[in-house]
Amino acid sequence: MNQVVLVGRLCQDPEVVSTEKENQRSVITLAVNRPFKNSDGIYETDFIRCILWNNIALNTFEYCHTGDVIGIKGRLQTRNYEDENKNKKFIMEVIAEKVTFLSSNNKNLEKEEKE
Repeated sequence: MNQVVLVGRLCQDPEVVSTEKENQRSVITLAVNRPFKNSDGIYETDFIRCILWNNIALNTFEYCHTGDVIGIKGRLQTRNYEDENKNKKFIMEVIAEKVTFLSSNNKNLEKEEKE
């Protein structure tokens, strides 16, 4: 079974692009803290590339911003490509099947809710 569950912070505002087949796609990076300290007593962070499609991409684009905490349920996918120097590169990414908005870092939204 190939299933991944992540909780982390968005590293940048999501952007949506249209593909050739009229699908909507967003590529985000999720900063996920490790649950243990390293030998220096510091929690390290992994930066994980995630691909969102269609409604998931559009909803995340509309409601989430840099620093927001989100949960992603999906699957791992690997692929390879050649760079401009003809070197073969391998990449692993999470294909999101569900995104949960957990907390917002948006100060304007918090201000509007109080008014």
